[in-house]
Amino acid sequence: PLAVRTSVTSRYETVYRSATAQEEAALDVASAQEADAALHLLQDASLGSLTVYVVPETSSLLPQGISVYVGKHRSALVRAGGGLAALRTHLRQLTQVMSFTASSIAAALSDRMPNGQLGPDARRHLKSSLGYEITFSLLNPDPKSHAVDWDIEDAVNHYVQPVLDKLSLLANFSVDSQILYYAVLGVTPRFDKESSSFLLSAHSLPHVINPVEARLGSSAASLYPVLNFLLYVPERSHSPLYIQDKDGAPVSTNAFHSPRWGGIMIYNVEAPASPQASLPLHVDVDMVRVMEVFLAQLRLLFGLSREELPPEFLLESPGNEGLADWELDRLLWAHTVENIATVSTTLTSLAQLLDKIGNIVIKDDVASEVYRAVAAAQSAVAKLATGHLHSAFQASKEAVTSSERAFFDPSLLHLLYFPDDQKFAIYIPLFLPMAVPILLSLAKIVREARQRKKEPTKMD
Repeated sequence: PLAVRTSVTSRYETVYRSATAQEEAALDVASAQEADAALHLLQDASLGSLTVYVVPETSSLLPQGISVYVGKHRSALVRAGGGLAALRTHLRQLTQVMSFTASSIAAALSDRMPNGQLGPDARRHLKSSLGYEITFSLLNPDPKSHAVDWDIEDAVNHYVQPVLDKLSLLANFSVDSQILYYAVLGVTPRFDKESSSFLLSAHSLPHVINPVEARLGSSAASLYPVLNFLLYVPERSHSPLYIQDKDGAPVSTNAFHSPRWGGIMIYNVEAPASPQASLPLHVDVDMVRVMEVFLAQLRLLFGLSREELPPEFLLESPGNEGLADWELDRLLWAHTVENIATVSTTLTSLAQLLDKIGNIVIKDDVASEVYRAVAAAQSAVAKLATGHLHSAFQASKEAVTSSERAFFDPSLLHLLYFPDDQKFAIYIPLFLPMAVPILLSLAKIVREARQRKKEPTKMD
């Protein structure tokens, strides 16, 4: 595990300048949202950069009571007022929100740090990977009562694809969907007489996933982590079904998420007005409501949850893109640091394996992968230090790929190499039974040869 004092530190290179005439014109608009869109066209587009514009205290760009506006690209507006001390405080708060900090480093390296040094949410986000597979599943446990129709293809194109296009810098994504019939949650909900509904309590939610996961079948043949988003339409005998939080209050979204796994949303179907209605009932799923929940869960899985901010802060919504440019930068920083740590762990494990087995053979292609991994990791560290985020991330991905190729090379399978004591333990039981009669025969032949020499040669 990582020590309390890690050798990874964050450093900021700050440059002050006056706004250009074009930027002054971009700031001369009616609202902060318009200013953010206009300034985006004038900004340095390099990943990891951040531009802060200090506007006059009397500026009408920021709403009343708002001192800091965080845009959805790589800029922020700060209201001047209170002197340099107040400005310095706001800038420090901005770096905590928009940039990479010590807490971000701790979260990125959470799997290598002792539990006591981390917050409760540090290990909730997905680990860095070269790719992710996203599976949307519709669970219909009662097809005799409900004929459920969801336009998942159109919903993915409109709501999920813009987010994945933005995240394409981070990894490769594949999306698929499925409908599972007669798939139940595996937990019997409790009936509540007061509300005439069925309830799932917070402590029973962990037991919901395992029975469902056995039916999904998506992670068995997957090379990459699988994110599962399940839409569950309760059977008629358990409708309506609601989720309760730890305090017993109903969850507004009627959904919950599981860290590093995915999320489940319960979609209740309104009972028919007349009890004589023909079954199955045709159900058209409101995909807008469903996708709002799934995209929020996707953000949580990638560690993009919004932190508690001071009341004078205003964060712009990222809109259809799902995440702001500066949030993407934070993800790239976190995954780059995590990749470098993964390479270090992999190569250390490989070195320990080589020390343990003295007669192991290192082929030239394995050695070249190790050299390539070390060089790429060193390049990633150097580029991170100089602020070249995109090239640092690419180098870290190359380092991970090369180190894993070397570590998992079939020629380095440790079962192919045995210590000497294990060799004797294996071969003696095999060859000793066969060797005994052979040795006895050889001894007999030697005895007979000696006797012949002792006997005088008969002369005719």
